[in-house]
Amino acid sequence: MQLWIRHETAYAYTAPQAYSIQQLHLTPRVEAQQHVLSWQLSAAGQMHGYTDAYGNLSHMLTLNAPHQALTIVASGAVETTAPPGGRIAGNDTLPPMVYTMPTRLTAVTPEITHLAAGCAAGAVPTTNDCMQLAACIAGAVHYQSGSTAVGTTAGAALALGAGVCQDHAHVFLACCHVNGWPARYVSGYIDPGNTGHAASHAWVDVWADDGSDVGWVSVDVTHVRLMTDAYCRLAVGRDYDSAAPVRGIRRGGGDETMAASVQVAQQ
Repeated sequence: MQLWIRHETAYAYTAPQAYSIQQLHLTPRVEAQQHVLSWQLSAAGQMHGYTDAYGNLSHMLTLNAPHQALTIVASGAVETTAPPGGRIAGNDTLPPMVYTMPTRLTAVTPEITHLAAGCAAGAVPTTNDCMQLAACIAGAVHYQSGSTAVGTTAGAALALGAGVCQDHAHVFLACCHVNGWPARYVSGYIDPGNTGHAASHAWVDVWADDGSDVGWVSVDVTHVRLMTDAYCRLAVGRDYDSAAPVRGIRRGGGDETMAASVQVAQQ
């Protein structure tokens, strides 16, 4: 499948600011199941490309001239194939156990421990175990756009009983931490079809053992399904904070407003 993608992030400030720096995870990862046909990043300022500790193609954007607005646009075409059984063939340099450490967003609460005990068991998960856990979480945290924010923790989303794909991923990761399962956050895009969900998406990779196959299995918790060729992967990390498409800091500028627009379509 060929996906055409356009992602625009626009910031506006109530007063001029002198300096801003943004970390961008807006370039598709180099992986066997996706091939970039064309890709472009555009924004005012200086952009420096690098590969981060998780193997993500990243950029540091610095703007040190006075400005009251900033627009970042990523666009291009990616050819994707469906990974068999959701299995991601990667060239990771980090061992899976790196992804067993809780973070602020995936901290374990008593409620998460209870959920994990009822929905997941075993020292090493199978793909079926992962899907069973995804189904439990999708039932416990109903999809509701606008119900949470980027700083919402897994425990808070579970207590609320509502959230978005990012929250589903965080609750899943927290449950995996209870059992010691290596699991990581994935940010990227999805062709939403007629689901009514956003084209910007988040899901998880879990280190699963199915006997003849051992490795990362990519699970869309929100839709309770394995990753298909409708997905494009941008970045992986321990949680949203380490894999967010855009994160930054600034000096001055007063109040900030941010608007993001993502379009994904089959070519």
